[in-house]
Amino acid sequence: MGAVDEALAATDQPQRGCLQHVVEIARSLAPDATEGMSYGMPALKLDGKPLLAAVATARHLSIFPFSGAVVEAVANRLVGYSLSKGTIRFTVDRPVPDDVLEDIVRLRLAEIRR
Repeated sequence: MGAVDEALAATDQPQRGCLQHVVEIARSLAPDATEGMSYGMPALKLDGKPLLAAVATARHLSIFPFSGAVVEAVANRLVGYSLSKGTIRFTVDRPVPDDVLEDIVRLRLAEIRR
């Protein structure tokens, strides 16, 4: 079991299921991604670079695409979500839509592979 799977296993439901969904979408689009750590977080990595992290905190869930440009590119589709330069915050009751998640991963993949 890798760092991402271990972190998910240590997360309580229903947050675990929500984060697992994010990770499954990322893995479906980047099947060669490996598990590791990046910026102190369990993350999926591709070609040695961080692709995406999805973590739970006391107040919310977060997606870290390790790119301010990626967050900026999807920000207009996440009105009402809490966003910062490199973070998208959401809740179990208001998850990030699948089409936006897919675009986040695709955009980050494109950055890594440039």
